[in-house]
Amino acid sequence: MKLFNTLTRRKEEFVPIEEGKVRMYVCGPTVYNLIHIGNARPMIVFDTVRRYMEYKGYEVNFVSNFTDVDDKIIKKAIEEGISSEEVSKRYIEECRKDMAGMNVKPATTHPLATREIDGMIDMIRTLMEKGYAYAAADGTVYFRVKNFKEYGKLSHKNMEDLQSGFRALQVSGEDQKEDPMDFVLWKPKKEGEPYWESPWCQGRPGWHIECSVMSKKYLGDEIDIHAGGEDLVFPHHENEIAQSECCNGKQFSRYWMHNAFLNIDNRKMSKSLGNFRTVRQISEKYDLQVLRFFMLNAHYRSPLNFSADLMEASKNALERINDAAANLNDRKNTGKTGDMIETEMAQITEAKAFAAKFEEAMDDDFNTADAIAAVFELVKYANTTVSADSTAAYAGALFDMLEKLCDILGLIALKKEEMLDKEIEELIAARQEARKAKDFARADEIRDELLRKGIELKDTREGVKWKRV
Repeated sequence: MKLFNTLTRRKEEFVPIEEGKVRMYVCGPTVYNLIHIGNARPMIVFDTVRRYMEYKGYEVNFVSNFTDVDDKIIKKAIEEGISSEEVSKRYIEECRKDMAGMNVKPATTHPLATREIDGMIDMIRTLMEKGYAYAAADGTVYFRVKNFKEYGKLSHKNMEDLQSGFRALQVSGEDQKEDPMDFVLWKPKKEGEPYWESPWCQGRPGWHIECSVMSKKYLGDEIDIHAGGEDLVFPHHENEIAQSECCNGKQFSRYWMHNAFLNIDNRKMSKSLGNFRTVRQISEKYDLQVLRFFMLNAHYRSPLNFSADLMEASKNALERINDAAANLNDRKNTGKTGDMIETEMAQITEAKAFAAKFEEAMDDDFNTADAIAAVFELVKYANTTVSADSTAAYAGALFDMLEKLCDILGLIALKKEEMLDKEIEELIAARQEARKAKDFARADEIRDELLRKGIELKDTREGVKWKRV
């Protein structure tokens, strides 16, 4: 399996640190509003990477954070006259709903920045002790960039160019920095902002330190894959490398993966242009499976253009897969009993070539566009070789093959029938039992499973209420 490593700018064979295991960190959203379709791309792309690695037999420890303390969250809280925690809690829940709608699996761990402050203070203290950080008179702590000789290795930026660029920007607070390139690890509180006690001042962490600490806590000093949108390469991921490697004395991540930007009707998405689209808005017109299909129908490193025409084309294409799966499922239940006949066994061998093509595409830097093309070859083959005379065993074997390939992509081949009230109540009861046993991961899994099936839960004083959405 080869993947493109941003660090080396070439495709490399994937070799994990520990055989059979993958440690993967993906930068999650800042939760101050409903997620937009730009946020959705890395969620879908790297969920698919995880799914394929699991299909290949790897045990994947997948960590994706929620940034729940940030200037935008504070601004929203002030506007609404509520606490920052209330804002972040609300939008984490909304984000989970959208992720379930897109069939994005819950991470092994979804850490929250605000619950990892002690770890951040410890890392900053270590960086100061090693001479990589210093405190200014007002309590702001900066990372000393010039002491990390490899700074710029991920973004492939030249230090001299960076320095002249930063000087030209005249960064605010530059007069108290030793160097204009130095970045914030800890900053003093402002009036009305949430804050934590630290050895330097009452304040809060800088953005970059959060991911370094959460990755270290849940995955260790060295990880296999760090991923996110290409807008994070510099400065966020560059700064993460500097902090982590200076603190831990080890290579932070072996492989770096970045998805390309998403445009709307060939223009950059922005509120000022009036072309800003949230995932929730898309869900009002389309099943979010259509959005997922659309995202995967291009290579993750290629810029992607969102348009109504392309979404309609994706909807129609996905329906072809769903129709083929429904037909195979029907034949599986109504076809001739008994073993496959000789010609059918030969046809199954032939069909396996499409699965091999699928794997070949995914092994080549997760080329989901070519993988989907292989799925359509299988669909066409199934449509032309399955008839009223086919055995149930033959239709069933093709159905299983199609369902498995779709599942790797996070696409639901066979549209689920509406859940019965009894099934819903049983799952809710199982969730309550999991919560009592403090198995919150299982409780979250059940809630997300229900969401994917169109059932939304609400915890109230009278108990758990549910509704179809």
